[in-house]
This record gives sequence, C-alpha cells and structure tokens, in this order.
Amino acid sequence: MTTMTDDKAILSGVLDQWKAAVDAHRPERVAAHFTEDAIFQGLHPYSVGRQGVAEYYDSQPLGLTAEYRILETRRPADDLVLGYLDVEFSFTDRPALDVKLSVLVTRVGDDWCISHYQVSRLD
Repeated sequence: MTTMTDDKAILSGVLDQWKAAVDAHRPERVAAHFTEDAIFQGLHPYSVGRQGVAEYYDSQPLGLTAEYRILETRRPADDLVLGYLDVEFSFTDRPALDVKLSVLVTRVGDDWCISHYQVSRLD
C-alpha cells in the first residue's frame, strides 16, 4: 500500500531533476526525464516524444527558471503517479508566469519518467 507521502517523493524525485535541467537551460536533459512516447503540452502546440520536449525547452529564453509546489497526488495504478502542481516560471526580462501543471509519471524499469505533461493558464 502506498501513501500520499510516497507519491509526493516520487513526483519530487522526477520534478527536481526536471527543474534542475530547466534552470540550467539543458533541453536534452529536460527531455531525458520524459518517456519516449510522452504527450507534452506546454503553452505551444503539443508534441509527442522527447524530441518535441527538447525543442520546446530549447526555444525558451536563457535565464528561465521554474519553481513548483505539489498540490495533489493520485495513484491510478501501481506504476503511475498523477500530480497537480502550481508552477512559477521566472524570466530575466519580464514578469513571472504562474501556471497549473498536471503530470503523469510512469515507472520505467527502476526509474520514474514523465509520460504526460499538461500546462494550463488560468488567467
């Protein structure tokens, strides 16, 4: 039996690595934290797969950073964790952007990777 604490630890493990790669402007490293067939929806048209994730983050401005806070978790299956988050993307030359992010992380061998990523702006 898993607990919400376990689910938050799994999400944090993946998202801390995602954040470090975003903050360092390392698009290929960001993409490495996604499954090969991940569905990715940032604030531009969606893509499927790591290449689309890498291209999206490569197009982001230098100095972009992300801060996240996990709001909710669910465990729809043993090898899946759903997370709903607040994320603030900060820029060097404009105001920060606050979004909601839903992610589904999937166990891949001994690791966890993002298999679905959906950003929403609520303004």
